[in-house]
Amino acid sequence: MGTPERDIRVMVVDDSASVREMISAILLSEPGINVVGTAANGKEAVAGASSLRPDLITMDIEMPVMGGLEAIERIMAEHPVPILVITSLTGVRTAFAAVSKGALDVIEKPEIDLTGRRSLIRKVRILARVDMAAHMASKGVRTGAASPVVGMRRSPPETGRASVPGLRVVAIASSTGGPQAIQAILAHLPANFPAPVVIAQHIAEGFTRGMAEWLGSSTRLRVREAVHGDTLMPGFVFINPAEFSMRITHQGKVVLEKAEQRRGYHPSCDTLLRSVADSCRERSLGLILSGMGDDGVEGITAISSAGGATLAQDEQSSVIYGMNRLAVERGRVDRVIPLCDIPAELMRLVGGKGK
Repeated sequence: MGTPERDIRVMVVDDSASVREMISAILLSEPGINVVGTAANGKEAVAGASSLRPDLITMDIEMPVMGGLEAIERIMAEHPVPILVITSLTGVRTAFAAVSKGALDVIEKPEIDLTGRRSLIRKVRILARVDMAAHMASKGVRTGAASPVVGMRRSPPETGRASVPGLRVVAIASSTGGPQAIQAILAHLPANFPAPVVIAQHIAEGFTRGMAEWLGSSTRLRVREAVHGDTLMPGFVFINPAEFSMRITHQGKVVLEKAEQRRGYHPSCDTLLRSVADSCRERSLGLILSGMGDDGVEGITAISSAGGATLAQDEQSSVIYGMNRLAVERGRVDRVIPLCDIPAELMRLVGGKGK
């Protein structure tokens, strides 16, 4: 018999006693999770990270004495530990700033319902396993060559309707660990990047606009939450709203349709990537980043079959090597790339010179 896994040790940080109690109760109801401490402000959280050595910290942002952003920065400098930010919709943009400080993910404060409980527990179980030392060592961007996938076999491009004339589209699929990866990529692309970028990031409803504003503050590209009827343009980044499925038409227009949650993922990476494959054919470029599950794998396969280029973030730089791993194993990824090399590879593939 193998040694049983020890409980996941969690510290809960929030200035509201009722919220601390609610989150603690949800976690303690799940076998294998133990709440080892709570904190009412960032100063207590920094001390608890040192004395309790939890496997994961749930962190509020707006708190007295010391806020969550400063606490995250200090914890990452002194005792790096996976941090899951739990916030209300009113603090979304600030919450995403926490990702820049080292937090791994952001979710909405859970309601007392089955969906909210499952989402919180799933995130805690996954993020508690992240090796923060390895994750922090893999951060940063440099120029360099991408690695081709050994033994990758590309099928001949499928015949079909012509692509949008002259339009090359970069389509990105991501989940857990995606926001920080996307920020790192966009921050190193020039203002004259010669292709539009469309992104499906698994995220809670109501959070997409805040994420777009946060990303826009650190890139020369123009980032927006997509709206129905948008026209794709080079140098623009369009974020798929969480509550809609997003498709790109043959005329380069955005179509939003009310999404049906399938397999618990929203928005759908597969829907977006399949539409880019269909509309842009060989001028499509699919990139699948860190994340859990298999959403996006079918979309990457569709882009490959259409003759487009396909890339995947590598294991070492991924918070969760899940959906990108499955895409690589499917054999439809051209190159597996460290996060630090992705901007240069995108520039090479779209033919941009940069400024």
